[in-house]
Amino acid sequence: MPLSGPQKTVAQTVGVVVLMGGLAWASVPFYDWFCRVTGFGGTTGVAETAPEDILDRTVTVRFDASKAKDMAWEFKPVEREMEVRIGETGLAFYEAYNPTDRPIAGQASYNVAPYSAGGYFQKIACFCFEEQVLEPGERVQMPVTFFVDPEMVDDLEAKYVHTITLSYTFYEIDLPEGYAALETQADTNTN
Repeated sequence: MPLSGPQKTVAQTVGVVVLMGGLAWASVPFYDWFCRVTGFGGTTGVAETAPEDILDRTVTVRFDASKAKDMAWEFKPVEREMEVRIGETGLAFYEAYNPTDRPIAGQASYNVAPYSAGGYFQKIACFCFEEQVLEPGERVQMPVTFFVDPEMVDDLEAKYVHTITLSYTFYEIDLPEGYAALETQADTNTN
């Protein structure tokens, strides 16, 4: 039975709402994927190993650290900058300290500037790939292993980049489920 005028309009409206909701839901993972593949928006790449080709040209990598307004940790780079040859593996450390009397879980987001270098800044290993939990009073140094892809020198926009800034921002997140259960059990045992 064909739909009448008002029923057809309602069906079309519901269809548009469902389609728009689906597009909105898919936009965040799609944008994240697009940024990781292209380096758009300062998103870095992830690599298994560094390239064999190491160029004589160097680039200065600056390290920046910030934290969300409600994050109680202290967070800073151990070194503010280093000079690396393009293609060479670099190793930098960031330091985090939990000055509170409670465990805190955190997750880091990252960005690279200028944006044109984002796709060429490759991380091999990074503390930002996992959530971090610091006990009260705990201080840790967290490594990031990286390289600048030699293909950057062939990119019309990126080949003139001489300084790259790697920025991390730490956000407080919920403690892992098993960890929270241990904390509750410990609180019960002390009372």
